[in-house]
Amino acid sequence: MKASRLTSVLNDLMSQPWAVFIWGAPGIGKSSIVRQIAEAKNLPVLDLRASLLDPTDLRGIPMIQNKTSVWCPPSFLPKTSDKPGILFLDEINAAPPLVQAALYQLILDRRVGEYVLPDGWKIIAAGNRREDKAVTFRLSSALANRFIHLTLDVDADDWHDWAIGHGIDPRVTAFLRARPENLSRTPDGVNPAFATPRSWEMASDVLGQFQSPEAASDILPGILGEGVSTEFLTFVKNSVILRELQSLLTRPDKAPVPKELDRLWVLVSYLTSRAADESVQKAAAVLINRLPADFAVVVAKDIIKCAPLFARTPAFLDFVRAHKECFL
Repeated sequence: MKASRLTSVLNDLMSQPWAVFIWGAPGIGKSSIVRQIAEAKNLPVLDLRASLLDPTDLRGIPMIQNKTSVWCPPSFLPKTSDKPGILFLDEINAAPPLVQAALYQLILDRRVGEYVLPDGWKIIAAGNRREDKAVTFRLSSALANRFIHLTLDVDADDWHDWAIGHGIDPRVTAFLRARPENLSRTPDGVNPAFATPRSWEMASDVLGQFQSPEAASDILPGILGEGVSTEFLTFVKNSVILRELQSLLTRPDKAPVPKELDRLWVLVSYLTSRAADESVQKAAAVLINRLPADFAVVVAKDIIKCAPLFARTPAFLDFVRAHKECFL
């Protein structure tokens, strides 16, 4: 399921006692969704990387007390004095079988050794699939049977909605609008870098630190992989340059509107990324009547996500009436 649907389902399950397992490829946002839910509910998150644990890390170490051995639980696990939160067991199927066995008791009985997980703590686990070429161990059937299993899939439209509100570089969103198949790629086993939603966010941050994509041309292949980074840099080079964008903003009624698809996508993404700016909204009110209909609809829908008051402008209302079939 796509990220927005998974978030909704997890929210519904937060008040239930069942443990949840989120499956998905590396870098597509599993842990980010858990953190976003916790932040929205003002809950702490204890993120345990199961692949880095030893069985004794969970059980603790024994000590002699009144001639009897007693297990001293680790200090990093939630305490009864802590407020309720989320115990996030990431990379659980990358943990060796002995660690999985310790986690089995924690998930099944909410205890391990002398330790008891306090009431109110929600257990959520996550892991990669074998087809993702990640390091995994087989999850025992007994442990797997203790979870509700949900699979997170990459959805380009869903990711774009997220990107609008998170400051992703408009050249990145434009490229992925035009080439959505490049949002997530399966690693080839040779190049350690490959495209994922997480690596595109990193690429966006890198672009923000350099004056031009060409200046980052030696870095982007190490984030996105050789093939995707080359395609992205070619796209940016052939798309709308800043001077053309400025002309369209200052003279939206007269400046030439690009005809090439790549350049149109960059224009759309640029308008959307700056939708909160009143001058951009004024330009968009004119441009939606000059752009090809498909692109104009995308601009209109994306802008009202960032600037809801734009939906009340006469230009937008006239546009919706003229294209009402696209807004049903």
